[in-house]
Amino acid sequence: MPVPVLEHSHRPDDIASRLSAKPAASYLRDWIYGGIDGAVTTFAIVAGAVGASLTPKIILVLGVANLLADGFSMAAANYSGSKSEDEAYARLLAIEEKHISLAPEGEREEIRQIFSAKGYEGDDLDDLVRLVTSNRATWLETMMQAEYGLTSSTRSPFRAACATFAAFVFCGSLPLLPFVFGFTSSAFYTTVLTAFAFFLIGSIKSRWSTKGWLHSGAETMGIGLSAAAIAFLAGYLLRGISI
Repeated sequence: MPVPVLEHSHRPDDIASRLSAKPAASYLRDWIYGGIDGAVTTFAIVAGAVGASLTPKIILVLGVANLLADGFSMAAANYSGSKSEDEAYARLLAIEEKHISLAPEGEREEIRQIFSAKGYEGDDLDDLVRLVTSNRATWLETMMQAEYGLTSSTRSPFRAACATFAAFVFCGSLPLLPFVFGFTSSAFYTTVLTAFAFFLIGSIKSRWSTKGWLHSGAETMGIGLSAAAIAFLAGYLLRGISI
């Protein structure tokens, strides 16, 4: 019977080394969000334009304009959203610091009720309240997590925005490559490349998921191509409208 492989060592020295290091900030969600949206929106534009029988040159112009404008818009929105989360955390942290300074007994009662709701009682509850409130940093961290459901963030809003923009441009450029090189049956190659982009994003995402790479890739590809099919159908149905 094979011996299970653990993800990390539990030797005391290894544990101390691992816990002493700051957790690495993850920008995976920003990359996935930007990559999927870039592939979906660009392919949707291409599919709609093909369905409307527009020329390859116009399709390419529309696609590039979308890559730059929508990619920057998403990056800016992600930056603003991430920065707002940090500012909201700082504001609530300042409130808790003020309350601990001005009404410590009330804040101790909040800690008591927090752990009482978790099933602690009697001497164990008293000991927990005493220990948590004896360290101001631990007290504040406990209040932020239990009362607001928030933890301090190590993510950089700028890096999050860059990850979104880079993934958007990279994945969103794939549907345009056949038109750049003037391939015949560009719509077919665009579909294949976009499906590959969706599958690649899903497969990479599976590394941080319980799903297998094949299942995750197929799922992401199905979602993305569904959006593209809607865009193509809309463009096809509206192709006869004169503007």
